[in-house]
Amino acid sequence: MFKSEVYTKRREELHKKLQTGIALFISNTEAPMNYPDNTYHFRQDSDFLYFFGLDLPGLAGLMDFDSGKDRIFGNDFNMDDIIWMGPQPSVRELALKCGISEAVPMAKLEVTIKDALEKKRKIHFLPPYRAETKMILGSLLKENPCQMKTMASVDLIKAVISMRSIKEKVEIDEIEKAVDIAYEMHVTAMKMCKQGVKEQDIFGTIEGIALSKGGGTSFPIILSINGQTLHNHSHGNILIKGRMMVTDAGAETNLHYASDITRTIPVGGKFSEKQKNIYEIVLKANTEAIKAARPGISNRDLHFMACKIITTEMKNLGLMKGNVDEAVAAGAHALFMPHGLGHMMGLDVHDMEALGENFIGYNEEIKRSEQFGTAFLRFALPYKPGHVFTVEPGCYFIPELIEKWKTEGKFKEFINYSKIDDYISIGGIRIEDNVLITDKGHKVLGKPIPKTVIEVESICS
Repeated sequence: MFKSEVYTKRREELHKKLQTGIALFISNTEAPMNYPDNTYHFRQDSDFLYFFGLDLPGLAGLMDFDSGKDRIFGNDFNMDDIIWMGPQPSVRELALKCGISEAVPMAKLEVTIKDALEKKRKIHFLPPYRAETKMILGSLLKENPCQMKTMASVDLIKAVISMRSIKEKVEIDEIEKAVDIAYEMHVTAMKMCKQGVKEQDIFGTIEGIALSKGGGTSFPIILSINGQTLHNHSHGNILIKGRMMVTDAGAETNLHYASDITRTIPVGGKFSEKQKNIYEIVLKANTEAIKAARPGISNRDLHFMACKIITTEMKNLGLMKGNVDEAVAAGAHALFMPHGLGHMMGLDVHDMEALGENFIGYNEEIKRSEQFGTAFLRFALPYKPGHVFTVEPGCYFIPELIEKWKTEGKFKEFINYSKIDDYISIGGIRIEDNVLITDKGHKVLGKPIPKTVIEVESICS
């Protein structure tokens, strides 16, 4: 945990933003994997961590905006628990760790919520994403659990997003720790990327690094020579010379702050001429977008900047043609980059997405595009100091998508379909870094992870 003052200050800020009603935060519970006592690795709810910091199941936090009081609900461990788990802190001791003096048995939570309902007080809660939380909320509020997401408090959602979006120094320090773990993961993957090696061997090794250095991976590792599949969680291939291996992997610190880094490396450690040509295009989009990142510029502007770089360079290679601005405006570039430039990052690797992407990345003036590719842009608003983002352009040769567009004659004024077959074997290339927006510009977080052609070939050899 951070010092108790961190959590007290955060709750005080939320009290200022919402001055009436109560806010209920339910911690995550243990989830059985295949029988009750064999549970999945426990991961606490990020919003509960943000305001209370307690990394244990079976708790609830309540903020009363009318009285200004905060409470922790939970049950003390009994002797059976202690026998199996060792000495455990009391709920009161846990509450004091996050700056709360009032600890209440969990049984009284139902009484508290019932009283609030009878008095017709506003009960704020965030959209639940786990079935257990939906059931608990439904039981407390006497509502259909399936309706909990739609009944969530928009006021609380917006208040939490406004706070969590701007990272405090202690949070930035944690994210940098997570990037430093990712450095070791990715450098290790580069050194192991040799012909005949199983993807599973590399996957298992770098996941072990994340577990040994922090709280494990921040998301299921993507590691594959089939990088044209954007979220490829299969690790069953044998590495083959002439292919590219995409490794999209990040770590969580013990306080659950995330990193998210992608590197793409040639099997055997040496780029072919065609691989190098496409790789340098993606690298240019990555580095130029990062250079331009600063307060005031929007993530959508940076996204289109990267798309125009990719389109211009693909045109120079003969894979695209025509006017670059017109091609990007039409969405022709999405054949090669069918996703957004990046996303917010913090306690969640896709920060706060459980609260709703459109609340995070869009507003009444800036609406999400419905155009293929651009529709997947998770954040379109201007950057502010304290924002932490990924910058992850990519270039992919997806046979099924290429064939579909070619058959339909789609964007034939911008795409040279006859040239694409020469590059299909490349699969996919993505390069991703984690960037903090500062008062005057930006900072790439963590120890620099090799990404130039010279650096990658040197590490791989």
